[in-house]
Amino acid sequence: MSRRRRKVLPTKPVRCVIETLSHDGRGIARENGKAQFVDGALPGETVMAKVISSRSKFDELRAVEVLEASEARITPPCEFADLCGGCSLQHMDSDAQIRFKEDTLREHFAHFGGIEPEEWVAPMRSPALGYRRKARLGVKYVPARESVLVGFREKRNSFLTDIDRCVVLDPRIGDRIAPLREMLHGLEAYRRIPQVEVACGDQEAAMVFRNMDPLSEADTAALIRFGQAHELHIYLQPKGPDTVYRIWPESGEERLAYRMEEFDLTMKFHPMDFTQVNAGINRTMVHRAVEWLDVQPDERVLDLFCGLGNFTLPLARRAGQVVGVEGDDAMVVRGRQNAELNGLSNVAFHGADLQADFTAQPWAVEGFDKILIDPPRTGAQEVCEYLTAFGARRIVYVSCNPATLARDAGVLVRNGYRLVRAGVMDMFPHTTHVESMAVFERVDNR
Repeated sequence: MSRRRRKVLPTKPVRCVIETLSHDGRGIARENGKAQFVDGALPGETVMAKVISSRSKFDELRAVEVLEASEARITPPCEFADLCGGCSLQHMDSDAQIRFKEDTLREHFAHFGGIEPEEWVAPMRSPALGYRRKARLGVKYVPARESVLVGFREKRNSFLTDIDRCVVLDPRIGDRIAPLREMLHGLEAYRRIPQVEVACGDQEAAMVFRNMDPLSEADTAALIRFGQAHELHIYLQPKGPDTVYRIWPESGEERLAYRMEEFDLTMKFHPMDFTQVNAGINRTMVHRAVEWLDVQPDERVLDLFCGLGNFTLPLARRAGQVVGVEGDDAMVVRGRQNAELNGLSNVAFHGADLQADFTAQPWAVEGFDKILIDPPRTGAQEVCEYLTAFGARRIVYVSCNPATLARDAGVLVRNGYRLVRAGVMDMFPHTTHVESMAVFERVDNR
C-alpha cells in the first residue's frame, strides 16, 4: 500500500483579509471559498501569514506582518504573547475583547433555539494584569539549551514557552518565574519535576511541585529555602492529588484564604482545591448572584456544584436556609468547615451524583424557593430537567461555557422559565474564555 503524500505547504507568507474572529480567537479569512484561521489577526485587518497546516476544508496560519491594522490592535503587555499559549488576545484592546465575548454568548443563545434574554447587562470587569491566582506551570529540561523551562505551552503545540515572567499571573508568582527556573535547574531532580501548581490567597501564596521520585535532602532543603526567600508555602506531590503535603512552613494549618468583606466571610482552601482564578471578578460575581436571586430571610435556597461554599455562605447570610450540594466529597467537607469557621448554622452541605435524579433525596424533598447553579464546562443538562420539579421562582446560572449555558437555557425555557437577563464577566482577560451569568424566572411568576 502506498503512503499518502504529505501536502507541501507554501514557503512564502500569503495575504489574508480578515473577516471575523473564531470562538478560539483566530482571525477568519477565505481564499477561493476555503476558510483560513489566522493566529494573531483581528477582524478588518489585512495581514501576511505563514501557513502552518493545510486540510481539505481549512488552513491554519500565523500572522507574520500586519499590512492594515484594526483600531482594536494594541501592543501586547507581555513580551512573550506572540508565542505563549497562556493568552490568545493580548493584541486586542480590552473593550474589543469584551465585545467579542458578548457576541460569542449572543451567538450561542441564538444557535440553541433562538433564545434571547429580555435584558443584556453590562459586563463585569477587573484589572487585566496580575489577576490570575491559580495556574499549572509546565516544567521541562531542554538538553539543547542546557536549561530548565518553566511556563505555559506554546500556541498550538506541546512545547513550553521560554519565559522569565508572566504579567497575567499574580505578581507573587508571575514575577518569580526566573528565580523558580534557576532554582529548579540547580536541583538533583531537575529532570523529574514536570509541573508546578500555583495558588494564591489574599495573604499567602503556594507552589505545589510534582516530584516523580523521592527528593534528596539537598533538594528538599533547596525548595524550603526558595519558599523562605519568596514568602511562599511549598508543597510536594509525589503521586496523585491526594498525596500532596506541605514541607514549608513546618507548622500551622495547610490552608490559604480569601475574604468577602461584603458578607463578612473568610473562605479557607487547600492549594489544590478549585477556587475562582480572579479574586476581583469573584467578589463582583458573588454580589450579583445574591442580588439577582433576591433572597429573602424566610426562603430556602439550593446551591448546586457548590464547591467550598463560594456562593453558599454568602447566600446563607441572607436566606433562612441554604443547602449546598457537590459531587466532590472533599469539597463537601471544606464547605462544612467554612460554615463552622464563619459561625453559620443555617446551611447544610451534602454530597450527591448531580447527573442522577436527586429530587427524592432527604435534603431535597422540602423544595426550594430559589436555586443557584455553577456547573463545570460540560454544563448541567440533566440537572436542569430535574430542577423544574422544585418549582423555584428564580434560578441563577453561573457558566464557564456559553455553549452549554445556551443549551441548558433551552431546557429551562422549555420547562416553564423565561430568560430574564444575562451578561458576561471577564474572569480570564486576554483569553477567549467566556464566563457568564443568567437569571431565569418561572413564567407563572408574572
